[in-house]
Amino acid sequence: MSESNEKKRGFWSEMIYNNPVFGLYLGICSTLAITTTLNNAIGMGIAVIFVLTISNIVISLIAPLTPDEIHIPVYIVVIATLVTVVGMLMQAFTPELYSTLGTFIDLIVVNCIILGRAEAYACSHNVAESARDGLMMGLSYTFSLLAMSLIRQILGSGVLELSNPMTNQVLFSLRLIPSGFEIPVFTTQTGAFLTFAVLAAGVAAIKNSDEKKAAAAAKAKADAAKAAAKAAAASAAKAKEAA
Repeated sequence: MSESNEKKRGFWSEMIYNNPVFGLYLGICSTLAITTTLNNAIGMGIAVIFVLTISNIVISLIAPLTPDEIHIPVYIVVIATLVTVVGMLMQAFTPELYSTLGTFIDLIVVNCIILGRAEAYACSHNVAESARDGLMMGLSYTFSLLAMSLIRQILGSGVLELSNPMTNQVLFSLRLIPSGFEIPVFTTQTGAFLTFAVLAAGVAAIKNSDEKKAAAAAKAKADAAKAAAKAAAASAAKAKEAA
């Protein structure tokens, strides 16, 4: 397999198979709450990508200097500082988006995805690897938000719409479901749980299918190795008899 194919496989593995929401079931609270529109999903996704990537870089740098007894509080202070910066920038440049996301911006501090990557990865890897991990996990989380918001917005309102978060000007608005045929439940938390359940089940099904294929391939390889060994043994026995 070529290097580009390996990179492509790794990218989709992190987007789908190692997805923090649908694969690892992390950060579900904010995902269910804010995925009513594309604007919300993009805003929260960018915020998490920024915090995850920068926090991983900082924690990778300070981890060797941080005593084990206080490393969790130190990591939380780093994350909280970055979240405060993100919140101030959003409040200054995208006030309407900030008011819509509300307390969920502040809750990024205790988002288990961010602290989990800091504890499980960034503290024991170099800066480049930690930055890549933060970026990929942030993109994977954003992928989850976009998938859920697309489904909920289209089914719930019948319209696919995106606005400029700074000017609130509508960039595009496309009605995909005729008026009166929408399913309003998808704009509620019930719709959020239904959407999450379907997508998580889909990811689980893909994982199970790939695991079965891998197990079948491994079994076929083992059987082929056994057959080759038996053939070699039989050939050696015949050669011995002939001698």
